[in-house]
Amino acid sequence: MKQLNLIFLIFGLFISCSNNQGKIKTGNDSTAPNVLFIAVDDLRPELGIFGASHIQSPAIDKLAAEGLVFNRSYCNIPVCGASRASLLSGVRPGVNRFLGFDTWQEKDYPGVLSLPMHFKNNGYTTISNGKVYHHPQDDIGAWHEMWRPKKKYSPRDFITDENISLDNAKDSRGRPYEWVEAHDTLYKDGRIAKKTIEDLKKLKEKGKPFFLAVGFLKPHLPFNAPKKYWNLYDPESISLPDNYMQPASTPQNAFHNFGELRKYYSVPKQGPISKEMANKLIHGYYACVSYTDAQIGKILTALEDLKLAENTIVILWGDHGWNLGDHMLWCKHCNFESSLHVPMIIKVPGKTSGQKTEVITEYIDIYPSLCDLARLPVPDHIDGESFVPLIEGNSRVKDYAISKYYNGVTLVKENLFYTEFIDKEGNLKTRMLFDHTNDPLELDNLAEKPSYENKVNDLSNFLHANWGNDFFLDRRKK
Repeated sequence: MKQLNLIFLIFGLFISCSNNQGKIKTGNDSTAPNVLFIAVDDLRPELGIFGASHIQSPAIDKLAAEGLVFNRSYCNIPVCGASRASLLSGVRPGVNRFLGFDTWQEKDYPGVLSLPMHFKNNGYTTISNGKVYHHPQDDIGAWHEMWRPKKKYSPRDFITDENISLDNAKDSRGRPYEWVEAHDTLYKDGRIAKKTIEDLKKLKEKGKPFFLAVGFLKPHLPFNAPKKYWNLYDPESISLPDNYMQPASTPQNAFHNFGELRKYYSVPKQGPISKEMANKLIHGYYACVSYTDAQIGKILTALEDLKLAENTIVILWGDHGWNLGDHMLWCKHCNFESSLHVPMIIKVPGKTSGQKTEVITEYIDIYPSLCDLARLPVPDHIDGESFVPLIEGNSRVKDYAISKYYNGVTLVKENLFYTEFIDKEGNLKTRMLFDHTNDPLELDNLAEKPSYENKVNDLSNFLHANWGNDFFLDRRKK
């Protein structure tokens, strides 16, 4: 009888183990990984890890040395509100969906299961610090806590008396840059880092898995940063980009008047800006990158000190690129590489250690990838495809990205950058094609050259087949 009972016991244990294999571990499981989700506003991939040795960003460089760097990652729309709504919902932009900076995810796609809501539903503590969504109240139910630093002196976080006065005047803004002798926490990003470190300590005590999102404001305009970060760069060594021109072969609707910058005091309303101001803008952008990098470093150090790093996935991304004189443009809002190419790094404990991938990825791939890494089911509405196979050293079928900005839709495939400018019915207006193998600065538009006719047709057919079945559908009418 004892032998029979032992046999039944062993058999029962075998069945129990078999049933648990492959079972999804939710946030209620103590082995579920944490997620530190770091968004950086207007961060272009001009960083040391992408070959820009003149940029000082040691914290991001260190994260890259422990993570997987995506050398060819692209946002799905180059404007903050829409980019964030698309990324956090896992859904492509369309003709009537996710359009501009003022986008609300819950208005453009009511009822969508967002990335933070999915983690919250699976037992995670979810916290949003700083600018994660564009609107503080967007998708509010997805978070146990949402926090943003309050302004101290003016709407755009100025400190000098002149800028405060200009910024608080009606229909006015301060200068597009500022430097002062100040502690990091005098500007908002320093306070965002401080709050996040406090949250990490509390989350450590609770012992439950968390999804902690941190949205830094710089290097967004105005380029305000403590003077010590400006001092990292010699203005004499700063120069305009090699593609500071607008070739005649490029359609005029590819360009814009960079109205976002022109709202600031001392910036001319029309025409090119002076070389002196261009130098100061680039200098200020670099200073802000280093300032925000320092805040990221403080958070990552705290993660290590609290012994949370060994079970925390860290993903860092910039919501879109930014033009620093490329094609004589400033800001984002266009279909050139400088607006669409974005930095993305992911660190997965035990799986990444400084690898780089040349496989093309896009931001709608982040949602399903984090689901896979956290062993959560991927919702049916997702348009992206997980890049986890790349983390594991394997390949994946998808190797393209599609980005959109209003009437311009861009396909990134192989080393080609193909854009169609269309109307709301999908009729072609103009187009452009750049071969980044021979023309990385995008100065020679090949789209109308007879020798590229077949290639343009192939790319156009691929773009239309893959931009999404509801590209023209307004989901608000559902």
